[in-house]
Amino acid sequence: MKTMLRTDRVNGTKGRGPLICLSVPFVLSALYLLMIKPGGRKRGDRRPLGTGFFAHRGLHDNENGIPENSLKAFEKAVSAGYGIELDVRLTKDGIPVVFHDEDLCRMCGIPYRVKDLTLSELKEFCLLQTGERIPTLREALDLINGRVRVLVELKMDFGDFKLCEETDRVLRRYRGSYYVQSFNPQALLWYRKNRPGILRGILSDGFIHLEEHRKNAFGLFFLEMLMANFIAKPDFISYNHEFRGNPSRVICAKLFRCPSAGWVIRDIEEFRRNLKAFDVYIFEGFEPKLPGRLPEDRVGRDPIDKHHPNLYDADKCNRLTINV
Repeated sequence: MKTMLRTDRVNGTKGRGPLICLSVPFVLSALYLLMIKPGGRKRGDRRPLGTGFFAHRGLHDNENGIPENSLKAFEKAVSAGYGIELDVRLTKDGIPVVFHDEDLCRMCGIPYRVKDLTLSELKEFCLLQTGERIPTLREALDLINGRVRVLVELKMDFGDFKLCEETDRVLRRYRGSYYVQSFNPQALLWYRKNRPGILRGILSDGFIHLEEHRKNAFGLFFLEMLMANFIAKPDFISYNHEFRGNPSRVICAKLFRCPSAGWVIRDIEEFRRNLKAFDVYIFEGFEPKLPGRLPEDRVGRDPIDKHHPNLYDADKCNRLTINV
């Protein structure tokens, strides 16, 4: 009798073995899909993000006196009818300014970091030896004045929620159409908790394919594969167009029908190669006007949806409290 029981137990274990082996890939695949699943807005609704073009750091020309992220570059983009992508950092005294790099070396020739200088100190320096100064976010928005859409990239360090708080303090007074995006999923988590009516996007890149990022390969692979989406719950995804074939990006676009933006498109040929991959194109160095190749609202203009949730819910959003 004991021998028969032992045999039954062994046979039962052997019978379950193949089932367990088959279930493990299924469970891992389901877990992966749950991790990369974007936000919970209406499935397939691409209208909120819209279609069209965003001028990367404004319609700038660094070689010819129109510096990136300058008021001059923003005015030129507005005049041409393009949306504007811009970057935001905090000064030492907590003022959101429009500037991409961590330090002033490239744009001002000064080896200081933005966060180590006050606004008045930053205003002493010119951008690329022109008469243009580093603008505050408020100055940039006052100039744009709702005439085109604005895509605000939050240059946020991990755990530094002050950037979100101070940027939002400025943005909540702005009545134009805008979105926020960041490489840092914590920034999107803050907006998800505190400003759910604002469309938010996760930025990503082919990090592990780039030499400068390989020392942090594990953590950056996690971000490259959009596996922090379960935290950020993005409404759209901004991805380096050179890595548009990333499986997570494709799944988000095709399976979850998540709107996507491709950056940075630098010429007509790059634009043509990416024509079917993205809904929105962030560009620089040329003007992407292709009459006859796109619907009218995607030919070199920036359509603003009158029912954009950031406009429709503005009063409601302004009543939300900051609790991070």
